[in-house]
Amino acid sequence: MWIQRRPAELEVLELNSPNPDQINLIVADMEASVAFYRRLGLDIPDTDPAWQGHHRSAQGAGGLDFDLDSDEFARHWNRGWAGGRAVIGFKVESRPRVDELHAELTDAGYRSQQDPYDAFWGARYAVVEDPDGNPVGIMSPVDPARRSDPGFP
Repeated sequence: MWIQRRPAELEVLELNSPNPDQINLIVADMEASVAFYRRLGLDIPDTDPAWQGHHRSAQGAGGLDFDLDSDEFARHWNRGWAGGRAVIGFKVESRPRVDELHAELTDAGYRSQQDPYDAFWGARYAVVEDPDGNPVGIMSPVDPARRSDPGFP
């Protein structure tokens, strides 16, 4: 479940190594992206109308910031912005939920890159594209009993 602000106890962390804290995803169509990620289950609140087309934000229960930014805004906070790609991964509560969410998103018109399958690392996994073509992974918890040989070095 996603929350709108970071709990106070997560503000003070003693880190010995880098800890994933934020994902900024640059999007071409803010409203289409907000609709996709809301359908995925994120709580992305509306904000000041002047900012609606440039920056939207959700926060995970674990404190991870998930921000959607326009290309124009990205050039303000990253002067070297030249674009890029990544797989954005979301963990769901069960193996069946991977299949359900994949079906819900593809039925709504989003393109599948990887239909749900039992991945070699022991999770159920699928990949759907968001409106900008960014790959979005959907993964169940890992079941060590379901691990298999990856067939790769």
